[in-house]
Amino acid sequence: QLQLVESGGGLVQPGGSLRLSCAASGNNADYYAIGWFRQAPGKEREGVACISPGSSRINYTDSVKGRFTVSRDNAKNTVYLEMTGLEPEDTAVYYCAARFSAYCRADMPYWGQGTQVTVSS
Repeated sequence: QLQLVESGGGLVQPGGSLRLSCAASGNNADYYAIGWFRQAPGKEREGVACISPGSSRINYTDSVKGRFTVSRDNAKNTVYLEMTGLEPEDTAVYYCAARFSAYCRADMPYWGQGTQVTVSS
């Protein structure tokens, strides 16, 4: 079992930055791939970024490449999503999710409760 708690969401102006955190608790959290997903109102959930347990594999969806950076600190069992150059289209509830694997998938077995990110002037 793994528990995930996101934090760091909020309201930010276009062009601004936010850092989301995903704190994992449970056995062997550092053996899990962690993905960041988001869901905007009226839209399907989409994968944003994924980081493998040892950080050797990192993937981003095209719309955030060059603006978002995912990283992890396994000593703190925490994964971060650094978001810069935020756009109104980034407004969504952001979730972190975990899978006992080197890879993320859409049907991750463990999910956090989500944190709201709103980009607006």
